[in-house]
Amino acid sequence: MGFINFILELLKDPRAAIAGWIAMGVAPTLGFIFLIVFIETGVVFFPFLPGDSLLFAAGVFAAPDAATGKAALPLFYLLPVVWCAPIVGDQCNYFIGHFFGRRIIQSGKVKAMTPERIAKTEGMIEKWGPLAVFLGRFFPFIRTFMPFISGISGMRWSRFTPFSVLGGLTWSTLFTLLGYFFGNIPAVQDHFELVIVLILLVSLAPTIVGLFKAKFGKKKAESVSGAHVKVTDSQLDTLESGIEHLDNK
Repeated sequence: MGFINFILELLKDPRAAIAGWIAMGVAPTLGFIFLIVFIETGVVFFPFLPGDSLLFAAGVFAAPDAATGKAALPLFYLLPVVWCAPIVGDQCNYFIGHFFGRRIIQSGKVKAMTPERIAKTEGMIEKWGPLAVFLGRFFPFIRTFMPFISGISGMRWSRFTPFSVLGGLTWSTLFTLLGYFFGNIPAVQDHFELVIVLILLVSLAPTIVGLFKAKFGKKKAESVSGAHVKVTDSQLDTLESGIEHLDNK
């Protein structure tokens, strides 16, 4: 129950969670941040962890205080941690998929991984290769499953890794620095959840351009209950359409 309560509190308010960790010291705080980002990326059973909002909140605490000029969480220490966590997590998830993926899927323990979604993701990886790995990093839930299914699909490690590293570095740096530079603005503090959604949309901008035209020509996806813990088919369609748009440029 302790772990469940920990996750629930983290989902509810990542800023409060980090504030509690900082009371224990900088090193434990960095350790918790690394662990959460690593688990979201590297363990296929935890796609619902709030990586985006956690990085943004961590960036807020890395900004110097207006009164003292000191930061509760030095950016110099924070950035290497948030760079390493998704890279190591992707590697872990890739090899889990490579060696144990089929068995995990057959066990039925990951409900979001329906045969149809697996086939669609594998088709995207086969068609677009490592570009799908890079862009998948910016989609919640998909960033957890993409390295796993890359391992299952037989994508070579040497082909997977450069785009995985590039995606991890870009994603973690973007969200952390957005929190660092903009997190202490009063309007941002008052509407933190809305800001996270807006930041996500900005990070998806390269893949959103031109999507409306493609989406209007498609049948509306069937609504799915409990979408906050499942990978939706529309997310996969959006990712694939975004890759097609970039590839046509």
